[in-house]
Amino acid sequence: MRRSKWSSEAGSASLEFLTVGVILLVPLVYLVLAMSAIQAGALAVEGAARQAARVAVQAIDSGAADVAVERSVRVTLEDYGIDADAASVVVSCTPTGDCLAAQERVRVTVSASVPLPLVPEFLSLDRATSVPLEGTATQTVSRFAANTSTAVEGGSGR
Repeated sequence: MRRSKWSSEAGSASLEFLTVGVILLVPLVYLVLAMSAIQAGALAVEGAARQAARVAVQAIDSGAADVAVERSVRVTLEDYGIDADAASVVVSCTPTGDCLAAQERVRVTVSASVPLPLVPEFLSLDRATSVPLEGTATQTVSRFAANTSTAVEGGSGR
């Protein structure tokens, strides 16, 4: 059985390899980009919640705590490139509800949405394909916090 020189398959393996390679490589690269964007967002909300809880338990009054929490969340999210204005922050305190009381557990929850990469803003597709993320952190107010706040309020007595 002789084959003609026109029906030879010489060189088709490289063409098949390039075609299959591109078909598999493009989705794989997009998957890596999407997963890295989601991971960066997860690290951002976790870090923002952790930092906000830390500054909340160290505040001397509720006004200072609110300002410190807002500032720490904004800075942390902006460090990761996430829109801090679109994020939400919830602060809750247990068991008494007084976030400045000694041994109080302050829980901070930060929620944000991370848009997937390379999705156009046309018809709000970027919002429809964004991934909602939430990070929570809990810190305990120092058992000596009540002593320091009464010393500040009461003064030195001189």
